[in-house]
Amino acid sequence: MLADTWYLFHKYARISIRAPLWSLFNLIQPLIWLIIFGQLFKNFASLPGFPTQNYSDFLIPGVLIMTVLFGSSWSGISLLREINGGIIDKMLVSPVSRSAILLSRVLHAAVQVVIQTIIILLVTWLMGAQLNFQAVEIGLSLLMVFLLGSAFAALSNGIAILIQREEPLVVIGNLLTLPLMLCSSALVPKDFMPVWINALASINPVDYAVEGIRAVLLGTPQYQSFLIDSLVVGGFAVAVIAWSISAFKSLRD
Repeated sequence: MLADTWYLFHKYARISIRAPLWSLFNLIQPLIWLIIFGQLFKNFASLPGFPTQNYSDFLIPGVLIMTVLFGSSWSGISLLREINGGIIDKMLVSPVSRSAILLSRVLHAAVQVVIQTIIILLVTWLMGAQLNFQAVEIGLSLLMVFLLGSAFAALSNGIAILIQREEPLVVIGNLLTLPLMLCSSALVPKDFMPVWINALASINPVDYAVEGIRAVLLGTPQYQSFLIDSLVVGGFAVAVIAWSISAFKSLRD
């Protein structure tokens, strides 16, 4: 399974390398968010109780997670196209591991958002962001991005397998990603949220991912908080990946 996953991952990586403009185009949206939201809400930093002196620094972890959500949530579309094009049927008559077919796609989507995150962090560093740009903190942030990217790529692929149609998948992706982002601390601190949104954030894996990255990038690194957040996001990723593999096997066996 591991060998097949690695081989198929290389296949999808080569496809991405041959069309790099699409991956670069996906970076435009989070950079626009960083500029527009950073200016739109910059006065929040002057409010009593705001955790940072600069709103853009507070926003950067949220923008990283936005990149993950909108980058990995469309992973199922390419799977649908391969199913409809008969490519998956051809793979299923080969000795390739069934789990590897899905795991390779999840790994490819997660690695893509990690690379995009590195580029965004480089841009924010050039812009003068006051974050912890040490290797350990950056590595932990990328780990969180990888875990959440894997989770939502698996979720997208699992839903794609169940519904077998591209249009509903796009609608479901929008219905999932935007509310999950807004019901987290990506844009505002939890203390500034209404009580009911704060309650939703407590069960939202996106919020744990944002808080985990913020724990190591802003101010004094809080590794214990990061560990708790990463365990929650990692557990969510494992559960969703297991579900998506099960959905694929039950559909095709």
